[in-house]
Amino acid sequence: MLSLNELLNISVAMFAGLMLTRLGNKLKLPDVTAYLVAGVLIGPCVIGALHIPGMGFSSFDELEALGAISDVALGFIAFSIGNEFRLSQLRETGRQALVIGILQAVITTLIVDAALLGLHLLFPQALSVPAAITLGAIAAATAPAATLMVVRQYKAKGKLTDLLLPIVALDDAVGLVLFAVSFGVARALSSGVVDVYTIVVNPLLEIFCSLLLGALAGFGLAKLEPIFHSNTNRIAMSVSFVFLTVALSMLKIPLGAATLGFSPLLVCMMLGSVFCNLCPLSEEIMRVADRWTAPVLVLFFVLSGAELELGVFAKAGSVAIGLVYILFRSLGKYVGARESARLMHCDKTVVDYLGITLLPQAGVALGMCVTAAQLPGDGTLIRNIVLFAVLNYELFGPVLTKWALTKSGDIRPKSDEVLHRRERKLAAAAEKK
Repeated sequence: MLSLNELLNISVAMFAGLMLTRLGNKLKLPDVTAYLVAGVLIGPCVIGALHIPGMGFSSFDELEALGAISDVALGFIAFSIGNEFRLSQLRETGRQALVIGILQAVITTLIVDAALLGLHLLFPQALSVPAAITLGAIAAATAPAATLMVVRQYKAKGKLTDLLLPIVALDDAVGLVLFAVSFGVARALSSGVVDVYTIVVNPLLEIFCSLLLGALAGFGLAKLEPIFHSNTNRIAMSVSFVFLTVALSMLKIPLGAATLGFSPLLVCMMLGSVFCNLCPLSEEIMRVADRWTAPVLVLFFVLSGAELELGVFAKAGSVAIGLVYILFRSLGKYVGARESARLMHCDKTVVDYLGITLLPQAGVALGMCVTAAQLPGDGTLIRNIVLFAVLNYELFGPVLTKWALTKSGDIRPKSDEVLHRRERKLAAAAEKK
């Protein structure tokens, strides 16, 4: 049961996020950036540090207590992204999304690996080879949440958006494999023992089991949907299945030397993908469900902002390595997306702007940090570098995504009718009085 303080913090978080969007609109910033800034302000590093009850989060433990909200929100985000994998759309863009999704992630990892290994040769005491390899793999991960929110807010439509969302979704699967292999190599270099289960078996098992669990849940949801005859009940059933799959994806089952685990993003993405292809009414249900989950997503981004630790700026070594990481990850995403899109003969707007939309990084990368903490002597350094990068990518990534989608023509200026609709309604109501 939530305590009075937790309920106050939730209300303050949502209120702060919503109010800051008013300032964000004047500065032409995406709402997601305003939510993240609001979170930083009411987090333990700023207002929360004053320890005034009901005025923010005074410790990271208070944020951890609300972790279930973030898990559920990511589940709904992945469920919505699954809607982008309709067979009718994949026939047109599926091959391009698959090839680009894999190539840009691999190229990013290789470029970051090369840069950080070069840094190791120059300053061997500052960064070890295992840490450099691990950070290179983490660089492949992209945050689907921020990207999806920008697309929704501005109702982006076009060739770039059609490819962007499937590619962002594929990043999770590709990133899991790259991280597991790289982290397995890093552990082998640190300990001198090669663990084939960590390098090969576990990541492949996790991806297969995640897709299987999501597919079974999606099939079950599609078969149960016809029982209900109102959208209210259909939406309630969809929401319950998202909660169910998020809960099941937290299971960890030992299987001898290997471990049967699941990726919540992959499970919920597969749930949405199978459901939208089997249920004729799925498009309408998902559209209404998106409105229902909007407050949850606001809270998710504010909490994400509050979790960003500003203390990493006090560590000069982490900041220096973090700047190299940010620079070469950005280069890797841009070059990887541009060259792979050119290879697949994509439209020029996709070639020019896709890489910029792939810069946001958050949840998946931070999840990898939890595993990377097991690396002897390097876990804390890796966490600080990734935290520093996430802080920058989450604040500036959505702005760059909006800019790229606008330049590509996927975000179009609002017409005068839309801009002045509210004023006309208020004027009409005043005349009636």
